[in-house]
Amino acid sequence: MRQEAAPLEPLGHFKDGEHHFVLRVYFEDTDLTGVVYHANYLRYFERARSDMLAAAGVDQRAAFEAGEGAYAIRDARLRYRAPARLGDTLTVVSRLVELRGASVDIHQRVMRSGIIVAEVEIEAVFVAPSGRPRRQPAAWVEAFAPLVWKGD
Repeated sequence: MRQEAAPLEPLGHFKDGEHHFVLRVYFEDTDLTGVVYHANYLRYFERARSDMLAAAGVDQRAAFEAGEGAYAIRDARLRYRAPARLGDTLTVVSRLVELRGASVDIHQRVMRSGIIVAEVEIEAVFVAPSGRPRRQPAAWVEAFAPLVWKGD
């Protein structure tokens, strides 16, 4: 008998309409020079997005297991600005930029002491188990609507 998983407990928090997720750079995150390996930023962004969804009350796993679907990344535009190094404490700041029926645009930036280390523009599309785009669950749209960025 399969045990039902509890919803993800968020580690980050919303502040002024943005989600903040703190992480530390470990040895496994770096290359030979002690600088964060470029592909690991995608992992940081993914962790922060998953945490942001959990903090908004979205249970991705339950939706997937119920046969509703899951998010797939359609587009990611990533810019590196400064190196992060072994031992750094980083904050991934995420904001929902646009909400559509089947997709959401998210801007994320990795910050170290007020400096932008890397940033990404993500388009996440909700897809059915068949892989075809479909409308996001109404409860998700309702949870996201007040979080859409209204600032600069």
